[in-house]
Amino acid sequence: MSNNNASVVITVDGPSGAGKGTVCAILAETLGWHLLDSGALYRITGLAADRKGLTLDDEAAVADVAAGLDVRFEPTSQGVRVILEGDDVTTTIRTEEVGSLASQVAALPKVREALLQRQRDFRQAPGLVADGRDMGTVVFTDAEIKIFLTASAEERGQRRYKQLTEKGINASLPALIEDIRVRDERDSNRAVAPLRPATDATVIDSTSMTIEDVREEILTLVRQAGLI
Repeated sequence: MSNNNASVVITVDGPSGAGKGTVCAILAETLGWHLLDSGALYRITGLAADRKGLTLDDEAAVADVAAGLDVRFEPTSQGVRVILEGDDVTTTIRTEEVGSLASQVAALPKVREALLQRQRDFRQAPGLVADGRDMGTVVFTDAEIKIFLTASAEERGQRRYKQLTEKGINASLPALIEDIRVRDERDSNRAVAPLRPATDATVIDSTSMTIEDVREEILTLVRQAGLI
């Protein structure tokens, strides 16, 4: 384990809506470890670039924005609180519009390169819980525990619909499900770091599981590996 011999890493990869954010926040809080929500980095980059009036095909300019991000992640009982330059952007970055921007930004090689070292710098003792789509396959290939958390498109659409309506945001369930399917297809087939389980990952289908069920299954793996 280069540079940080005392730092254990748990990676939790998978598509949006599978419950990664909430599970990782709970795990980080339970273990007292650091937290990385890598998906938020792409969302924040997309949002920051959009706020600066940049077009997402200006790869060098977007990469500069990515390299300069000042961001931290705070675990809460409701998931991850995202702070960008002192501004709480948790709600803003979870909109469908910013999600689409993030998926486009994540396909830009120079942006991924700019964020790669920044992500690895989150690896600090006593440990890190890393939430994303390529944590186990690209960023932390030597992680002790690798999870690929998924759920059906219908279930993920239902969860997203519930989140939005509870916040008073109008949403169309069929449109959400279709957007998820389109995004899955795009993310799974992109040339750079496609969405897929690491060869040594444990796949967990959370379609019929509660967050607590998922947390306990991962904690069992952590205990079995002698990490806690």
